[in-house]
Amino acid sequence: MKIWQWVVGAVAATAVVATAGVGIAVQHERDSLVVAEPYQMASPEPFPLVDASPQQIDVEALRASLSKQAAHEDVGRLHVRVSNGVTGETIFDQDSTSPLRPASATKLLTAAAATLTLERDDVVNTEVVVDGEAATIIARGDVWLTPEKLDELAAQVRDHGSVNAVYVDTSAWQEPTMMPGWDPEDIDAGYIAPMEPVMVYGARLGGATHGDEPRSHTPALDVGRALAVRLGVDPKSVELRDAPTGARVVGTVESPPLHERLREMMKDSDNVMAEAIGREIARARQHDGKGATAPQATLDVLREAGFDLSGVTLKDSCGLSTEDLIPPKLLDDVLLRATQSEDLRPVLDTLAVAGGDGTLVKRYGDLPGKGWVRAKTGTLTGTSALVGTVTSRAGNVYTFAAISNDSDIETARAALDRFASTLRDF
Repeated sequence: MKIWQWVVGAVAATAVVATAGVGIAVQHERDSLVVAEPYQMASPEPFPLVDASPQQIDVEALRASLSKQAAHEDVGRLHVRVSNGVTGETIFDQDSTSPLRPASATKLLTAAAATLTLERDDVVNTEVVVDGEAATIIARGDVWLTPEKLDELAAQVRDHGSVNAVYVDTSAWQEPTMMPGWDPEDIDAGYIAPMEPVMVYGARLGGATHGDEPRSHTPALDVGRALAVRLGVDPKSVELRDAPTGARVVGTVESPPLHERLREMMKDSDNVMAEAIGREIARARQHDGKGATAPQATLDVLREAGFDLSGVTLKDSCGLSTEDLIPPKLLDDVLLRATQSEDLRPVLDTLAVAGGDGTLVKRYGDLPGKGWVRAKTGTLTGTSALVGTVTSRAGNVYTFAAISNDSDIETARAALDRFASTLRDF
């Protein structure tokens, strides 16, 4: 198990956002937005989560308010747990041990497993090897590749000499390119791409760099063809082919560090990034002789960390699968661990800020939780989830995990935002 030596002022940051005029250019879950250049916030002082002293509140009044909201028809079938992030006391519970379809709240488990398994500054390398006059891209999972990185690779290959063929080795990932419960139509809708271990901007088409834009059906071949064009090779000749044994490495580029990739994946709820990180976890464990699929590897990490996985069914790493089932108790347990110990503390820094950035940038309006709620969202047809933390006016820190099924998305979202905002007043 890896413990990141990284102190994060995750909850304190919300106070800064609450008073700042935030303009953020960001694409978020099932919505797009183009606004001004982002406001640059000063780094907050670390919030003393572990040593904080909870303030006395009217717990019964809080429970009564939460209970009334949880019973409202707007939330459909709602399972939820709210906890005191310092003491661990359960403040409110409604069927939290019973699993529901979580949508992108699943990404919290992927982020937690990555934090426990990998190092903060881990990167994914993409190499080009040359054998004779053929160049082969060895893809290892960098779906964050950019045209500039391809330019670097091309320059490195040209320094070696000329080539007349380009291939792509995708053997690093042995899992299916489409996971159970995914709809192939979601490729053209922009929510996922066939999971091949190298992509430019997550396989988005038309030069798009962010958001739910239509994705390629052949992401690895696209990368090979783009490199071929840069090397003066016919792009139509590019094929998927294993790299020859003993070929010489002539070019290497690397992805952004893990902590940046996790933050982007979580805040913008990017499914392709989540799947890639899930496979990164699995590959890291394979080096220890514990080979497993990405979802199973994530569950194994969490189980070994002491989490109760009762009722969990995990078919992917991003939550796009309609077959995923997670009880809110597990999600809240992860957040409690993050507020109370260093091993998962970095996860808090990946959560979107209500009304400030990521998938929450256009939510919360004038609700009291604006700027104070930090959360991971989840959205599928009939499913809305909100999982995160709130710092109250009294200085208490709360964690919560709420999953709504059989509900209207927009109506349930608004109800969950009101639910989380209630915690701000206590």
